[in-house]
Amino acid sequence: MVYTHGHHEAVLRSHRWRTAENSAGYLLGELRPGMSLLDVGCGPGTITLDLAARVAPGRVVGIDAAPDALAAAPSTATVDFQVGDVYALAYDDDAFDVVHAHQVLQHLADPVAALREMRRVCRAGGFVAARDADYAAMTWHPEIPALDDWLALYRRVARHNGGEPDAGRKLLSWAREAGFTDVRATASAWCFATPEDRLWWSDTWAHRVTKSAFGAAALEAGYATEADLARMAEAWREWGAVEDGWFAVLHGEVLCR
Repeated sequence: MVYTHGHHEAVLRSHRWRTAENSAGYLLGELRPGMSLLDVGCGPGTITLDLAARVAPGRVVGIDAAPDALAAAPSTATVDFQVGDVYALAYDDDAFDVVHAHQVLQHLADPVAALREMRRVCRAGGFVAARDADYAAMTWHPEIPALDDWLALYRRVARHNGGEPDAGRKLLSWAREAGFTDVRATASAWCFATPEDRLWWSDTWAHRVTKSAFGAAALEAGYATEADLARMAEAWREWGAVEDGWFAVLHGEVLCR
């Protein structure tokens, strides 16, 4: 797995904004106290901790392939954070009531194999839950040509890295290919439209374009120049300063029993 975003501070800042409410609402109604839960690709752990509060006193484990991401997770007695590989989970069959992954499958060369492994460690009657963005469905106002260039570049780099940036629309088919027959597929969105949200979202992406692993990969592959990246970063800042600016990120979701 190549994680297109990397773990620059701007990326982790974006990840720490995520909560169970804004990123896992489709799952929350199924959670009960005492459930055991595995959070795959947990990053800095903000969603993990929220989920842990809902299943307490159940066992909760958060895993990530990147030690740098786990280093940003808080030290807590309620969650056991570990380095782990979604293709080879270090747990017995039927070990958890819930196995959750947020923004993970889009980065994998074989998301179906990952879902099969998540299914293996989930007990009968439990839930495997996954949510991923769909980059091609992202939309914004006003139209700024350099943001179109940013989106095309991101999708190109993500595929160069072996991922699928439009994963949201494919989750249902991947779940069925992984052997699930009871699948609830839904969609939800993040929307950035207040002055505070626009400033935050635009600032994180302006830095991610020029400072993160995404920008470095674009340069290394010859897909963009430093001038191209600077132009895209400036476009993000331009969008963030527009009084009626609006940006929506569509996500696909699957809840597999």
